[in-house]
Amino acid sequence: MIRRFGFEDEMHQSLACVPMAVRRKLDRAGVKISLKQWQALAHHERAAVCHLPASADEERAALCEFLAGAIAARDAGATKPLPAEEIRAADPPADPPARLIENARAAGVTIGAGEWSRLDADERYALIKLGGGAERSHNFRAALKELIE
Repeated sequence: MIRRFGFEDEMHQSLACVPMAVRRKLDRAGVKISLKQWQALAHHERAAVCHLPASADEERAALCEFLAGAIAARDAGATKPLPAEEIRAADPPADPPARLIENARAAGVTIGAGEWSRLDADERYALIKLGGGAERSHNFRAALKELIE
C-alpha cells in the first residue's frame, strides 16, 4: 500500500502529479523523473509505481528498470540519476532542519524536537519537501495542519 496523505487526496484519484510517498521512493531509489515523464505513463503504470515495493536494494533497482523502460516506451526521454546527497536526503534527519522550523513558524506552527519525534520518516520527508527550502509549497500549510497541529 502507498502512504496517502490527506493533503494529497485529489492527487491520489487522478495520479496527475507524483504523490509524496512516490517522490520519497524515487529519491531512495536514486532516480529522477520529470512531471512530464510521470504524466506520459499510463494510469495503470503510475499506479504500479505507487504500489511497487522499494525497501530493498533489489526492489529499488527493479523500480528504476521498470520506470526507465516505461518512460522510454512512451518516447518521454530518459530517467536521470540523483546525486548521492539527494539520495541521502530521502531519509530525513533526527532533528528538524532550521529552514523548516523557520517556515513553519512563519505559517504559525511550532516544530520542535517533541513534534518532530512523533513524526515517521514519510511525514518528516513530506514536511521537508514542502517547506524545508527557500520557497514553500502551496500544500505546506495543509501538511502542517494534518501532521503537526
